[in-house]
Amino acid sequence: MATSYYEPFSQTNNGTASHFVLGIASHLVLGMLRSLVTRVLSVVSRQSQECIRDTASSPMPTPQIPIVQQIRHRYFVRVPGPLNDGLIPDKVLESMHKAGPPPAKPKPRCPIDHKPFMKGVVIKTVIKKPKKPNSANRKCVLVRLSNGREATAYIPGVGHNLQEHSIVLVRKGRTQDVPGLKLKVVRGAYDCAHVVRKPQS
Repeated sequence: MATSYYEPFSQTNNGTASHFVLGIASHLVLGMLRSLVTRVLSVVSRQSQECIRDTASSPMPTPQIPIVQQIRHRYFVRVPGPLNDGLIPDKVLESMHKAGPPPAKPKPRCPIDHKPFMKGVVIKTVIKKPKKPNSANRKCVLVRLSNGREATAYIPGVGHNLQEHSIVLVRKGRTQDVPGLKLKVVRGAYDCAHVVRKPQS
């Protein structure tokens, strides 16, 4: 009677027990997967926050240009701003790379920079000798011009009152028989007096 009593119960509830066991197992597996995913997400979020914090605190890295693209580096200039050492294209550098640097402007040979007049201070008075066949003493002054250059200027006329530290005005004008004299002192300007003309009897 015992065997006949339990056998029908076990046969009828065999499918229900298996379904119950499978449900418990699936529930446990889902719980483990959920906890594992939660733990992985927490670790990833923590690492991402640390990475963002380190990136914000560390300076912006300098862009490295490969050796193959060194020729393109000439077309770029540095940009001041948050992107430190950033590069942008520059038309001037590109044109210089294609056509070469512009020709250097020759320095002006004129001591007064091609200006009509220039102010200067007398450093000292000098005497120049003319070329042959002339023989005389040409009265000149060594002048420090307002542009910082020093030059020798001829004093036209007879006699002068210039001495050291006198203020003079010079103009362009070469002296025929004295090589190297390309300036002349303007008489009657600043400290240089006019030519004193003696009355003729």
